[in-house]
Amino acid sequence: MREFDFYIVPTPIGNLGDITLRAIEILKSVDIIACEDSRNTQKILNQYSIGTKCISYHKFNERERVNQFVSLIKEGKKVALVSDAGTPLFCDPGSILVKELKKEGISVTSLPGANAVVTFLSQIPRETEEFCFIGFLPKSEKQIVEILNNHKNIDTLFYESPNRLLDTLKIIKDVNTSAVVSVGRELTKVFEEVMTDNVINIINHFSNGEIKGELVVMVHSEKIENSVEEYSERIKQLKNKNFSDKDISVILSTLYGISKNEIYEYLISHK
Repeated sequence: MREFDFYIVPTPIGNLGDITLRAIEILKSVDIIACEDSRNTQKILNQYSIGTKCISYHKFNERERVNQFVSLIKEGKKVALVSDAGTPLFCDPGSILVKELKKEGISVTSLPGANAVVTFLSQIPRETEEFCFIGFLPKSEKQIVEILNNHKNIDTLFYESPNRLLDTLKIIKDVNTSAVVSVGRELTKVFEEVMTDNVINIINHFSNGEIKGELVVMVHSEKIENSVEEYSERIKQLKNKNFSDKDISVILSTLYGISKNEIYEYLISHK
C-alpha cells in the first residue's frame, strides 16, 4: 500500500463502531493526529487502543498551525487529520492546511468513511440524484430566504443546530407553506430520527419538546409542471445550432434552474 505524508481520516458521527479498519490502522501508524478537540478524539483513540500523540487544530488556530505541520512533515513525520465527527473539511477545519500542503508538494490522501450528509441522503427517497449542500445556513433571515428562493428547483441540504431548527423551519414555511422537508437527527445513534413531511407538520413535531442532537435538513425541490415544455422554443433553437442533448440539458439547467435529468428525459422522449 502506498504511503502518504498526510491523511484525512473520517471518524464516526455517533456510533463508534462505524470507524473503518484502515482508519484505525492509519491512526496507529502516523506520528501525529491533528484534531479539533482532543477530548472528543481521545474517546475514539481509547476505544481502539491508539496511543498516537494529538495536536489541536481547530478554526481558531488553523492558520498558525499550518507552518508547524508543514515543518513536522518535512522532518519525516506522518500526520493524520480528524474532526470531532465525520469527514474533515465538511464544515470543519482543514481546507487551509490541505491547500498549503499541496503548495509544498506534500502528498495528501483521504480515506472513505462516515459523513452525515451521505448517511442522511442514502435513506431519503428523492426524484433525482442532484442536490445542493449549503453547509451551515447564514444567520440572517434575509440571506436564508435568498438561498431558498435561489434553490427552489433542487434538493437543498444544510446542517442545523437544535436551538435554530424551529426558527429555520418557520422561515422555510413563510417562503413556501407546501414545502416538503426531511430532517435527520442523531444519525447512527440510539435515538436516531429521520422524517419527511410537509414543513408545517415537521414544525409541529419538533415543537413538542426539547430538540437534541446534530441535525441534517433537506428542503425538497419544488415540482414545476411542464417546466421543460415552456422552453421548447429554446430547445429548437439550440438543436438548430447543433448542440447535443447533453449540452442542451446543461445550458437550460444553468439558465433556468430546471433539473438536468428532467430536460434530458424530455429530449429523449421527443426525438
